[in-house]
Order: sequence, then structure tokens, then C-alpha cells
Amino acid sequence: MSQFTYKAVDRAGAHVSGVVEAADRRSAVATVTGRGHLVTELFEKGQGRERVAEGAGGLPLPRWGGGRVSSKDVYAMTTQLSTAVRAGLPLLNCLELLRKQQRKAGMKRMFERLTKAVSGGQSLSEAMAEHKDAFSPLYLSMIRVGETGGILEQTSAQLAMVLGREEKVKANMKTASAYPIFLLVLGIASAALIVTVMLPKILSTVDVGTAAMPMPTRMLMSASHALRALFTSVAGWVVLVALAAGIFALRRWARTAGRLQWDAFRLKIPILGSVLRTIAVGRFARTLGALTKGGVTILEALAVVRDTLGNELLGREIDEVAERVKRGESLADPLEQSGHFPPLLIQIVAIGEQTGKLDDLLLNAADTFDTDADAAISRFMAIFPALLILVLAVVIGFIIAAALLPIITMGVGAGIG
Repeated sequence: MSQFTYKAVDRAGAHVSGVVEAADRRSAVATVTGRGHLVTELFEKGQGRERVAEGAGGLPLPRWGGGRVSSKDVYAMTTQLSTAVRAGLPLLNCLELLRKQQRKAGMKRMFERLTKAVSGGQSLSEAMAEHKDAFSPLYLSMIRVGETGGILEQTSAQLAMVLGREEKVKANMKTASAYPIFLLVLGIASAALIVTVMLPKILSTVDVGTAAMPMPTRMLMSASHALRALFTSVAGWVVLVALAAGIFALRRWARTAGRLQWDAFRLKIPILGSVLRTIAVGRFARTLGALTKGGVTILEALAVVRDTLGNELLGREIDEVAERVKRGESLADPLEQSGHFPPLLIQIVAIGEQTGKLDDLLLNAADTFDTDADAAISRFMAIFPALLILVLAVVIGFIIAAALLPIITMGVGAGIG
């Protein structure tokens, strides 16, 4: 048995601290939670306090030795690792077995490094921490909890479940955006072809001066001249380069200094904002539930969760929630006051704090929120392409009308004459 020093918040909101004896970290958290306290800090006597690894959430796509390691590769690897651990294989044997199964050069090299590090005395979480570009803070925290608590089998299974959900969301979003992107590209290409190539040939057959043409036709002719000049003059190429540089600068701003403003704007976009918010809520419930079930304290878990939401505005709200929990408030109250989380989640968190079953309730609720996210994505897929088709129809209709107006006007004038 080991001794763990803890700090927590009781049901009255007062700070409490003490020492508890337990077999492992997870059991210590369970013991303190069973007393009706919300654990904020916990560390084993004689050891430094565990801290969550720093870094961005998600699973970026690094390159190692000629092969790209994608988030899908990491998910497949986690599923295989969970299966091997549940089968009772020693960790080194698991890593060696998984290394032999890899076909990608990047994955094979990564497993070689992990196997070498673990055989040299490092823990799996320490070895994975050397590849922070591939393994997120959530991943490292779950593996570390599984190792220290002797529950790697359970935590790896929960991790595989979380990553599997993330891959499903990515696949749904790609499916939702593929058709609209195809329509948009096709519509822009068609409009550009009509305006720059077909329209001048059609209007060249009309014996009408530019000044005598209807206003829509003059507008279309001006657009035609401008588009053709972009690719046939030095000034046009300068404009194109400046436009490309502006788009690049805007994208960089949206990922760095302007990320907060950009993410806040995305949440306000009709339909899309609802989809992003619902996905974030599902990630919050599943990630926080998985971490707290593994024995991670609530403050450590919130530090990891904020980077998995995919939105800086919501991440800042989680930072504020963590600060207020640290001051002695419950978790449910600041979540409710933020105004960005649904009442169902608030109610579940409040009940979980009162009953000491926050982890189980969040994991059960995550399935409900994930269903809502799937429904929101389906609504997006149904509405957005239709709106895009409507806009393209209006644009193409305007182009056709502007091209035909001079011919119709000339025909009417000839008939009157």
C-alpha cells in the first residue's frame, strides 16, 4: 500500500486535504471520491506531483523515415495494443509483435524506437512522450495512468474507444464536405469558362455598342475583362500573387494570433456552428469521463480536455472552469455560467459530483452526445449542398440572362423597326 497526499473540494465548496492509503493512484482517487470530495490534486508521498504533458491536442501527422504516421495509424495501433494487452502478453512482447505487423516505414521505425526505449528501462508513456507530434497529451496521460495503476488493459481500451470516435467524426466531416466542395469547384470553373471564353464569342456576334448594352451585360463584360486580365497581364499576375499571399496570411492568423476570434466566428455560423459545438461537447464528455475513470484528478483532466475540443474559445472557457474549481467551486456551476454547454451535460456533471460517479455518467452520456453530433452532421449534409446549388443556380442564371439580353433587345428592336 502507498500513501497519497490529496487536495479536494467537498460538497459545501470548502477546500480539504489529507492523506489516503491505497494500492495505486486510481484507487486513491476512488477512495477520496467515495467520501464525497472532488479531487483536484493527488501525488504519491516521496514522488513529485504528476503533471500532464504539454502540447496541443489531437493527433497531428508527423513524418518519420519516408512514411507518414496518421491519426488513423495511431488508432489502429492502439486497438492492436489493447487487444494484445488483454491477451495477457508482456508489454515488450506486445510492442515487438506490433512492430512485425507494421507495413509503413514510419510506423515500423516508431515501434523500433518504442521497443528499444522500453527494453532500456523506460516506461511506455515515457517512450511515447518522445514522439509528442504523434501522441497527444490525452494519449500520454491515459497510458501513464494505466501503467502506474496497473490497469493498462482498461485504459488502452478506453483510449481506443475515444480515438475510434474521433476517427468516425473525421470521416463524417470529410463525407459531409466532399460533395459541397465538388459542387463549388465545378460551379466556379463553369462560371469562369462561360465568362472568359464563351461570353465574348457570343457578344461578338451582336452588333450593339457596349454603352448600349443592358446593365447586367455590361457588368458581366467588365467581369470577363477583369478575369482575362488576371492571366494575361503583369498587373493581373501581381494581383493573383497578392491574393494568394493574403489567403496564406489569413490562414496563418486564424491558426495563431487570431485563433480565438476565428473559432468564435465559426461557432456563430448557422448550421456549421451547431455541428462544431455538438462535436466538442461529445469530446468533452468522453475524454473527461475516460480520464477521471483512469484516476486522473479533475484539474489534470481539464488541462487535457481543453486541447481536445478543437476550438480555442471553448478551450478558454475550460481554463476558466478549472480556475474556479481550483478556488473551491463545483464543476457544474462554471460550466453552466459559461453558456456554451448544453443543460443535459450540466445536469449530468452535477449529479456525478453529488454521487461520486462522474466518470461513469459522463461516459454513458457521451454516447448520447455522439448521436446528437451524428444527427447534426447529417443535417449539415442535407442543407448545405442544397443552399450551395441554389446560389450556383442564381449565379449561372444571371450569367445566361446577361448574355441573352442583348440578343433579345436587338431582336425586339428589329421587329419594331
